[in-house]
Amino acid sequence: MQDTVLRVSLAQYDIVWENKQANLSKIKDIVASLAGQTDIVVLPEMCTTGFSMRSHELAETTSEETITYIKQYASQYDIAICGSFIAKENGDYFNRAFFISASSEYYYDKRHLFRMGQEADFFSSGEKRLIFEHKGFNICLLVCYDLRFPVWARNVNNEYDLLIYVANWPASRIKVWNTLLDARAIENMCYVCGVNRIGIDGNGLKHDGSSKLINAKGEILTSIPLNQEQIETVSISKEDIDKFRAKFPVWKDADKFKIE
Repeated sequence: MQDTVLRVSLAQYDIVWENKQANLSKIKDIVASLAGQTDIVVLPEMCTTGFSMRSHELAETTSEETITYIKQYASQYDIAICGSFIAKENGDYFNRAFFISASSEYYYDKRHLFRMGQEADFFSSGEKRLIFEHKGFNICLLVCYDLRFPVWARNVNNEYDLLIYVANWPASRIKVWNTLLDARAIENMCYVCGVNRIGIDGNGLKHDGSSKLINAKGEILTSIPLNQEQIETVSISKEDIDKFRAKFPVWKDADKFKIE
């Protein structure tokens, strides 16, 4: 039986503060540079604005500029694109993650809003977790601060194979980022991809990246050096993770729980 392999590209870069046009241009260049070389490119959180609280001024629907261009890039270069943007819907504002390919689109609204940054004052919390299939892999997509909450990410009965976090995680807490990414991979017996921005944002917060992809054993398959604007691509194997889960089935002994 032939193995199912997924090529995942991590794009670590500086985001131009609240400048959608400049950031969309950069995203196009990134996607174009990967044509024919990858299946998915993962961008940081709020990839067209940075982690801005000006939701009322910067928010868009999924039919406006950001998603329109992302769809064009995904179709033109036949690459799925993953990130998040400031969204509006029915009078509410969301930090909305997206996964868009040439043939499909999926959205997830960030559940855990960053209290210390007053995110909850300007955004509404999402209520539904997202798991979807892409090229033989089941994928769960979460956003930044969600990383601190293991129950929300819990992989029940191996319902997903790849867990993606898009982030604007400050340099001052980078040890937490690294530790929790490892933990989420090990406890959920899955691949974990975390993509973080670099640079100083409009609030003066420094970000130094440390984007990486980890396997279910907690081994780093690829990582990007601190403060480097760089793209790294790694191939992940469905056969490898299925074999490991069969050989070491700790997931069968997991505690049952209910999220309220």
